[in-house]
Amino acid sequence: MKQKTLKNRLYLSGMDSAAPDLARKNGLGLEVTRFSWAPMLDDAESVDIVKNQMRGIDRFWLHAPFAELCPCAIDPKVRQVTKERYLQTINMALLLGIECIVIHGGYIPMVYYPEWFVGQSVAFWREFMKSVPQGVTIALENVMDPSPDMLVDIVQQVDNPQLGLCLDVGHAHTIVSTTPPEEWIASMAPWLKHVHLHNNIGDRDLHLPLNEGTIDMASLLDALLETEATFTIENQNCAPSLDWLYERGYLE
Repeated sequence: MKQKTLKNRLYLSGMDSAAPDLARKNGLGLEVTRFSWAPMLDDAESVDIVKNQMRGIDRFWLHAPFAELCPCAIDPKVRQVTKERYLQTINMALLLGIECIVIHGGYIPMVYYPEWFVGQSVAFWREFMKSVPQGVTIALENVMDPSPDMLVDIVQQVDNPQLGLCLDVGHAHTIVSTTPPEEWIASMAPWLKHVHLHNNIGDRDLHLPLNEGTIDMASLLDALLETEATFTIENQNCAPSLDWLYERGYLE
């Protein structure tokens, strides 16, 4: 039996349509993903749909929209749309009673120079965080980042306790990452709010179950459990990963 378990720190991603039922059955949290597609923020029916998904669950993260949105965008009009969508996301989260939000950092290799990405992101988040209500946590997620360095630099410079990091271990194990997943943890740990869990074979972002792929998930989890982060299983079908966690003693 593990000294620390995931029981009160684990969420299931709404990318699995069965996630709400699985969360209720296993006493877990839910990461709401309906609004990761920005048009759903303008869809009045989405609120009732998500409230129904949330029924009987007592803890949540919400995944913000990400397509075409980037805090460091070169075009100022794109930055403005990004700000508007993120503000919409916060308002939606508060309407639903959710205070924890994951937002993609927005780095795109060979489009943004790292210096531009960091500098413009710091400027964006310093200004944006003035509009974030007390009690709301935002965690910036790595997607195509080669290492944790840029995101760590951003949150260090912004220096706001409401802005932290989300480590996506699958993204840290794709061809764009020059840093093994386990080496991201120490750098991110002081600002780590949340973790996305899924596996792959080291090239593409496959969102495989935890026991499929080439990430040594047990070793990674043992290290991550030493942090204060919460966790979301990000699979199209979360059940196999849950079974593996029970078998390994991470859930009981």
